[in-house]
Order: sequence, then structure tokens, then C-alpha cells
Amino acid sequence: MLYNRNAIRAALLATVTAVPAHSLAQDARQEGTTVLDTLTVTGNWLDAPNKEKVLKHAGARTIIDRKEIDESGASNIRDVLRQVPGVQVQDSNGTGGSDVSLNLGVRGLTSRLSPRSTVLMDGIPLSYAPYGQPQLSLFPLLLGNVDTVDVVRGAGSVRYGPQNVGGIINFVIRPIPQDFTTDLSSGAEIYGNNGHVKATPSFFMGGTNADGLGAALLYSGIHGEGYRDSNDRSDIDDFILKGAYDLTDIDKLGVQFHHYSGEGKMPGGLTTAEYADDPYQSTRRYDDFEGRRNDFSLRYQRDDGENNFELLTYYVNSFRGSHVEQQGTGASAGLYRLTSAPRSYEYFGIEPRYSRVFELGGITQEVTIGYRYLWEESSEIAARTGFYNRASGIDPRNLPSPTYQTSDGGTTAHAFYIDDKIEIGNWTITPGVRYEMIDTHNDVTNLTGGRITSEFSPQIDASEVLPTISAAYQVNPSWSVFANAGVSFGPQQYSHLASTTEGLHPETATTYEIGTHYQGDSWSAELTAFNIDFDKELYLGRTIVGEGIWTDLGATKHRGIEAAARYDLGGIASQLEGLSLYATYTYTAATYEAGAFKGHDLPFYSRNFGSIGASYRYNDWLINADVLAQSKQRSPGTATEGAEYVTDEDPTGRLGDIPGYATANLRIAYQPEDNKNAPKLAFGVKNLFDKEYFTRATDNNGGKFVGQPRTFFVNASVAF
Repeated sequence: MLYNRNAIRAALLATVTAVPAHSLAQDARQEGTTVLDTLTVTGNWLDAPNKEKVLKHAGARTIIDRKEIDESGASNIRDVLRQVPGVQVQDSNGTGGSDVSLNLGVRGLTSRLSPRSTVLMDGIPLSYAPYGQPQLSLFPLLLGNVDTVDVVRGAGSVRYGPQNVGGIINFVIRPIPQDFTTDLSSGAEIYGNNGHVKATPSFFMGGTNADGLGAALLYSGIHGEGYRDSNDRSDIDDFILKGAYDLTDIDKLGVQFHHYSGEGKMPGGLTTAEYADDPYQSTRRYDDFEGRRNDFSLRYQRDDGENNFELLTYYVNSFRGSHVEQQGTGASAGLYRLTSAPRSYEYFGIEPRYSRVFELGGITQEVTIGYRYLWEESSEIAARTGFYNRASGIDPRNLPSPTYQTSDGGTTAHAFYIDDKIEIGNWTITPGVRYEMIDTHNDVTNLTGGRITSEFSPQIDASEVLPTISAAYQVNPSWSVFANAGVSFGPQQYSHLASTTEGLHPETATTYEIGTHYQGDSWSAELTAFNIDFDKELYLGRTIVGEGIWTDLGATKHRGIEAAARYDLGGIASQLEGLSLYATYTYTAATYEAGAFKGHDLPFYSRNFGSIGASYRYNDWLINADVLAQSKQRSPGTATEGAEYVTDEDPTGRLGDIPGYATANLRIAYQPEDNKNAPKLAFGVKNLFDKEYFTRATDNNGGKFVGQPRTFFVNASVAF
């Protein structure tokens, strides 16, 4: 606790000294003393992300704007996130085995349903329930509606949480333009192994009148069949309606309504023998996932250059349901049953935040205080049929499916934070502290044959002090160096409380970073070294019949290096004008530090991951080529006492090492830069050389999952 106390003292001291500094500055002005011009207040540093903010941010941060997204040829959010150092995105697999879900892991943290990062849409949480169910088996956002992707991998624990050990990922929705604009686009992927087609239409219309009243309507969709031969269809629609009004020159009001609905079939994993026979087949006829989300948000902002106030409030209502076929064991070996899991969630949040700039001579301070109140509720049902023989031809969807468990959970959470950005010459030092107070309960009922067999109502009250401190030095206008340290917190989830595993607990982790940013005229680069120490990390494993087993892994350590660079060769010679080279590389060592697997790698991450590519523009034409590569991953089984760390493939296909691989991609596009209304066309190939690779999953419908084969894509858009 010494680190916590010292950091808290630093934060409070900085805050206390801010007020007299402002008072002295006023006195100096009254006496006619020369003082520096007041700097513009930053306020919410997730607002209006750009490259300058990356340079000044005292931590690892990557911002990818819409122009870069378009020119990269990314067709979905997974493609975009793979461009970010430190982020590893798994292909759809397991119960996250459709386009409805997102599986990302940062710095070796578990990627299954993305539980370790705070994922936001314009600052609003995208998970079902930020405290009790922070997963993304329903990821309610499509790329066509996104303007900018902002990934902060450290130094964010004060402003945002919980579950932020994997950083903050904020998806900025396309803004309302000043001039009335309409654009239409449609893309398609055609899979080389079976000829299936998946379409990605999108639509945008919006503008602002002379009185400052603006509105926009956005739509993005995914419809069609995937590259697996059966049970692999997606139907997703994502609508957003935005409004904004400039009340005065310094007061703005924004409102947003968002509706997402999606259904994805899940072809499921294959056993070792099934994969050898045909890796693209599906042995699951009924596995599927569906979900919907409605959210409404209201944002008021006031910024006079010295004071910045923001009030954000939001309400989210979501539903998810799934069907997964489970294989029997023992006396039921060779038989199956169909499970269903309808779940409903809602939450309400209100977040006021106030920032104020103070100046005294060469010292500038920006003090920010904020608060978040969040209330959430969940209602979960688990039901299943009796066992049946597949060979009988029975459609299990017509069989009785009695409920065997219900749970009704809820959370009330308060979070207070304060930080102080102190600028002294070229130095920027920001101490801060966040205080979380959480009350979570879950009322669980077990049933057999419609009769209650047991009931229990676990509850936990948790409070945690989360200090952080960061420092940055501006070497010159293009180059900065930084270091930071912070504590993140993961509260107990509803599934933790419902689990029969003893000794489960909230999680804390300490993150350290040191690195540099460079943004020059011809080239840009970043380099970060990181270290994450988990005290006791929880991990969800599965048995083949689908029962969840929460395991306390004990201490774990995640450390490594992230790097990225881009170089425009036009500065070398005029003949190379328009040619750019770019590369990313991440080395991560994420290991068990206790328990049966001590010293071994954690599951489902690659120690080495990187990309290299080139982009060439000639007049209105753009050509991109890149290679993505990753080293092997592990699927060793559950780290229970006496367990074996599995490296050889087992017959189920769930366990064993996963070989590394590399894929090449090529894109050619007609993209005029000087005529925004000109039609744009693009076509290309993913996995150009048709490299066969696979991953594994260990959850309900786990096994081996073949990767995306050679895929042809095309996109056309027009704006007017």
C-alpha cells in the first residue's frame, strides 16, 4: 500500500497547490506583471482524437482515422485493430464464433470476448454491463459507422474503468458535418473455398444549418454467408441517429440514439479427426447467437478555453440469446443436448466532469475532477433439452427445454476521480487517483423438473483506491518521451458470484510503461516497453460438456515491447513520391507466476506479432500490400493442481500448441483526393497465397477452427 499512499499524496498536493497558483496569477495581472497566455483547457482527452494528441499523450496510444481505415482496405473492426501494436484479435471461434462478437486481447491478456479492456463508443460502454458482465459476445457496432479508432494501452485508469488493465478502446462515431452530405457504400467479400458472399452496405446522411442545429443518420450492415460450408451466416443491422445544437459559442448539446440487432450462426469447432477430414465443414446445425441493443445518450459541454464542463448521461438496454449443442459424457456418451441462454441487461450512467486551467509564470496546471454513477441489472436464464441421438433425425429445437438455473443480478457503483496535469517547461506531469465503490449482488436459483432445488444470494461490497502518475518530456515539436505507472481494478462479476468455485475475488493489476512518440514530416514512430503485474488473475475454463470452471491462476506477469513506424519515401527522391513503408511489431511474454503452470506461457496469445507493408499512390490510384505474421500460441488446459501443461494436440482439438503463420494482402483502389463527390472503387485479396492456419477454443462449442482462406473483396462508394 506504500505505492498507493505516495501516489495519493502527490495527487492531493498537486490539487491543493493549484488554487493559490491561480490566485497568484490573478495578482500578477492586477500588478501589471507579464504572464504567459492562458492555454486552452483539454477537458475530455478522448474528444476529437488526432495525431497531435498521440504525441502529447504520456502513454502508449494509437489513433486510426477514417482516411487511414479506408486506405488500409479494412472491412471490419477486427481488421482495424490488427494494425495496433499490442492488440491481438482472434478470429471468430467458440461461443464468440460469429460476426456478432469481438475477441481481442491486449498485451497477452485473455482475448475471449474481450473482458480486459474498457471498450467505448463515444465514451459510452459497449459491454452488456460494465461491472457485472464486461464481455463482448455481443459487440454492438459496425465499422461503417466509425470515424476514428482510439486505442489507449496505458495511463487511463483514473478517468475510465473498471476492467481497464487492457487499456481503453474508444470508437468515435462519424460526426455531423457542417455541409449537408450523403454517401452510400457497399462492399462484399467472396470466399475462395466455397464462393460464399458476405455484403457490407452502409449509408450516411447529415448536415448542420446556419443556426447550429445538426443531425445525421447512419446505417451499417453485414449480411451473407461465411467461409465455413454450413451454419455460418450473419445478419446484422446497426442504426445511429445523432443530433447536435450550439446553444451559444461555448455551450453545445448532443443527443444520440443507437439501435443494433444481429444474428450469427456459429459453425463451431472440430475434433482433430473432423478437421483432418474437412477443415471447412461444420458438425453443428443449431449453434447460433443473437442480440440486440438500444442506447440513448445526452451530452452537454461548456468550454470557454479556461473552464471545461461536460455532463454525459446514457441508458442502455440489451438482450442476448444463444443455442449451443453439448456433447454428453459417461452414460450419455455419443448423445447431445441443446442448451439455450437468454439474458437481458440494462444500465444507466451519469458522468459529470469539470476541468480548470491555472497559470503562474511558466507553470500551468489543469485540474480535472469527475464522478460516475452507474446502476445496472441483469436477468439470466439457462435451459436445456434432454439428451438425444443425432442419428434419429430429431430437431432438438422442437424438444422441451426446461430451465435449470436463473440468476438476477445488480450493481450500484460510484467512481470519483481527480487528476492534475502540471506543465513545467517541456515537462508534463500528471498525478491522479480514482476511488471505486461497488455493491454487487446475484440471486441464483437452481431448478430440476420445474421445482426449485436450491437458492443462494451472494453479495459483495468492494472499494478500491486506484492511483496513477504519468510524465512526458517534449524533446522538440516532433518528439516526446514518456513514462507512467497505474493500478487497474476488475470487480467480481455476476458469474463469479454464481460460481461454486471457492476463493474467487476482485482483481487488481499494476501497469508500468516507458516509451516515445515521434511525428515528423516524412516519418513517424512509436516505441513502448510495458510491464503488467497481476496479483491474482481469474480465468474461465470449460469442460467438454460446457460447465464453466473459474480458476484462480495466482500471480501473472505480462511484459514486452511495442513498436510501429511509417516512412514516406518521397523525401528521398522525387521518383519515390507517393510511396510509403510501414511496419508494426510486438513482443509479449505473458506467463503464469504461480500454480501448476508456473513459468509457462498463458493461453491464446503470440509472443511475436507484427506486420509490414507498403502503400503507393499514383494520381487517383492507390495500391496497398502488407503481410501480417504471428508466432505460435498455447492452449494448455486449465491450471488446476497437478494438471499437465498440454502441448501436443488432443483428440478433441481443443488443447495443444497452435502453429504460427503469416498472411499476405493486396488492395488496388481508385480514390480521388481532390474530388470528394467522385465515385470510389476498391478491390483486392486477403490471404493472397491461401495459407491454411487454425486456432482453437476451449468453451462450449470449442475445438479446431480453420482461419479465413483466400478472400476476394470489392467496395464501391459515392458521396454527394
